[in-house]
Amino acid sequence: MKKYSLRTGTPYRNILLLILLLFFSLPLPLSASPTDSLSYKIGQMIIVGFYPSSDFEDTVYYDIEYRNLGGVILMGYNLKNPSQITDLTANLQNSATTPLFIATDQEGGLVARLDENNGFTVTPTAYRLGTVLDNEDSTRKYAKEMAQWLSQSGINTNLAPVVDVNVNPSSPAIGHYGRSFSADPYKVFDHANWFISEFSDYNVISTLKHFPGHGSAEQDSHDGFTDITNTWSDMELTPYRELISAGYSDMVMTGHLYNAHLDSIYPASLSEKIITGLLRDSLEFQGLVISDAMSMRAISDNYTFEEAVVLAVNAGTDILLYTGDEYDNASRVAEIIRIIRKNINDGVISEARIDESYDRIMAVKAGINTAIAASDPALPDTYQLHAYPNPFNASTRISFHIDQEMNETVQIRIYSSLGQLVQILYVSVHGTGKYEVFWNGTAMNGNPLPSGTYIYVVEIDNTLLSGKMTLLK
Repeated sequence: MKKYSLRTGTPYRNILLLILLLFFSLPLPLSASPTDSLSYKIGQMIIVGFYPSSDFEDTVYYDIEYRNLGGVILMGYNLKNPSQITDLTANLQNSATTPLFIATDQEGGLVARLDENNGFTVTPTAYRLGTVLDNEDSTRKYAKEMAQWLSQSGINTNLAPVVDVNVNPSSPAIGHYGRSFSADPYKVFDHANWFISEFSDYNVISTLKHFPGHGSAEQDSHDGFTDITNTWSDMELTPYRELISAGYSDMVMTGHLYNAHLDSIYPASLSEKIITGLLRDSLEFQGLVISDAMSMRAISDNYTFEEAVVLAVNAGTDILLYTGDEYDNASRVAEIIRIIRKNINDGVISEARIDESYDRIMAVKAGINTAIAASDPALPDTYQLHAYPNPFNASTRISFHIDQEMNETVQIRIYSSLGQLVQILYVSVHGTGKYEVFWNGTAMNGNPLPSGTYIYVVEIDNTLLSGKMTLLK
């Protein structure tokens, strides 16, 4: 039987919310408490998809509104035409307190969710761009076109480009479909860099995939265990190494790829050695780590649902990706939150691990919110958030104006350009008027911070506002 749609009003809505809050022992929404609840932080670490017009489309909206779901992935079956896509993404964002990652796969070629079937056009494969044409202008032209489509459609996260090196042109998941730019890792770097640049110009987040490299694989991780031990080489890290060195800090997607030389026990997506040791410590990646779809058989055939969640989080994954929100005929998001809370209580996962991912996610989402605010006049702009002077070299004054009666403590969080939380400032708000706080460019431990761009984020009345400021010394 079709479940009630939570996207419309109901006299039972408050009862449902009360039951949920009692069950999870959650406080009211984020702005009601000076400290974000643990469950709400975990919710931000999850992206799920849904089948349209199913019970679990309704569940996604419930998860967004009451479990603080971090994002939604849109597949081809969610996308019918430009008008419908724009309405869908607007409805999703309007249901959220915290801006959503709204993601899709727009690589070009076969893996392009916006195409001739839903009102857009055919786009070339990465192989055609990087090997057949091998021209900066061509790569930028098609990347720009796709970036415009996503931006205008309200999709702010692209799960692309593929930076796998085309080691094995017959590789069933990559080379066979022309998803790799080139067999030359430096050409992969060049074309990926141009591709990312165009999407960045339209405020669309990019995602490098599939770390540490799927291009030599003889199996497809969608279908089962994928062992790259004897085919992979360090050369496949070159695109990652070069892009990260050039300042790339959006997202990296880990592959469900087993390499005994890198980790003799776990595939990359579940491996602390590979995610924390190699990607973060050795390559010094500071952005977000997102898993490949966790329901793929390389994982589901070899690990229980709980094992996979716990291993991925402990390995250093910031965002768990699932293409569906159904788990045992209930919300997958609720089950993930339950599993992670249980394992925190049992001492298996540390709460600090959750805080680490949450802070990275919120820093990136400050940029999403800025992009939305610039293009959507329906968002409140009465708070007038400013930093002055900006740039500054000694201190700056962060101010905002309240046009309604409030009585609470407002947090202003300051992040580095790499997504690290560096300072939290507190402002007591009592009634309407202008409020301000000074910041002298120091971290929470009192140490001075280096010159650079910093992002300040404030949440007022369930609205997340942000801005950028520059410290010069």
